[in-house]
Amino acid sequence: MEMNRFFAVGVSYKTADIDLRGCFNLNDSQLHALFLEAKSLDIKDLLVINTCNRTELYAWTNNAECLVELLCNHTSGDKVFFDQAGYRLSNEAGIHHLFRVGTGLESQILGDFEIIGQIKKGFYRSKKMGLAQGPMERLTNAVIQASKQIKTETEISSGATSVAFASVQYILKHVESISEKNILLFGTGKIGTNTCENLVKHTQNEHIVLINRTQERAEKIAGKFPVRVKPFGALTSAIHESEVLIVATASQNPTITTDLIHSSKPLLILDLSIPRNVAAQVNDLENVTVVHLDELSQITDTTFEKRKKYIPKAEAILEDVKSEFIAWLEHRKYIPALNAFKEKIVLSKKEKQEVENYINNCFGFQRKQKIAQKITGQIAAYLRENPHQADETIELISDLFQLESEKLPQR
Repeated sequence: MEMNRFFAVGVSYKTADIDLRGCFNLNDSQLHALFLEAKSLDIKDLLVINTCNRTELYAWTNNAECLVELLCNHTSGDKVFFDQAGYRLSNEAGIHHLFRVGTGLESQILGDFEIIGQIKKGFYRSKKMGLAQGPMERLTNAVIQASKQIKTETEISSGATSVAFASVQYILKHVESISEKNILLFGTGKIGTNTCENLVKHTQNEHIVLINRTQERAEKIAGKFPVRVKPFGALTSAIHESEVLIVATASQNPTITTDLIHSSKPLLILDLSIPRNVAAQVNDLENVTVVHLDELSQITDTTFEKRKKYIPKAEAILEDVKSEFIAWLEHRKYIPALNAFKEKIVLSKKEKQEVENYINNCFGFQRKQKIAQKITGQIAAYLRENPHQADETIELISDLFQLESEKLPQR
């Protein structure tokens, strides 16, 4: 039986602009349909990371193209677009990439550790769908461990590091007397909530208004911060009163269009959505300045420069944890042969009958099991300590004990 390989496929801010990334972004219904098709293809392990900066699929499967097809089948992207801006990584390169993503080293804002929460969410979703049946849980836990260790032992995430933080920093740098301006936050998902917290913390503004399609959610957030909530029906009038509009909606189509803007005073719009939720025509309005996610993420200051010093240490921690996982994964492929060996020396009654009878008579069956366990453990330890001789050792054991070939790892 051929063992599946590990593959990672996807698009990110490094390979695709905001519009192309939007083509491969998955909403909840698309993601659910993708999982169902994956199950029909007999994929056992699948992790999907779907954020404003990347959409990536990780799986143990026969080839990368089935993952590319999965992604294209359930988004507005196609293979032509993917070949232009996507990437395919296999085996250790794919595993290494997931470690870098999960530890914030691949984040658009270096040290942004919100990604690890999104990886956890992605794994729980996979587990709920029955698509975490193999090594994926061990791999996810290893990435989480590396993330925690880097956060604890380095200062690569010192200070606030997120899109929400970057957006507020942009406002502080480009809007004078921000504490006196009217700020409207449209959308109260995770990014919207984090932005609200940063606004309150850094602007000392008492004129922040929240609007969400579901007013109850906005009111729940308003209970934590000194902000006001207006109903969705008041969106046009609220925009008219504002100098700053932050759009953090999670729609597949634009939620802010020229029809909603009826003011001649300067208006700064920050679009924190993927795909773009501010219609392209809004850019043509003379009084409006639109800044999107990718522009915000390019903000650099002394804090970000300071974090770069900790990259080597973070990478060293990553390598240590990753090496442990790779060693475990390598050892794991020999488990079928070891189990077959253990089964052979415990249960065989026809071969080496005199030795079998002697062991049974002297030690009893339970003692025999302990002997088998000890021998198997010693072989496993030898394989771990001598990985370069692992294949030859397994082959020798299989020849000596005539183990069934279907229980052995294929090379």
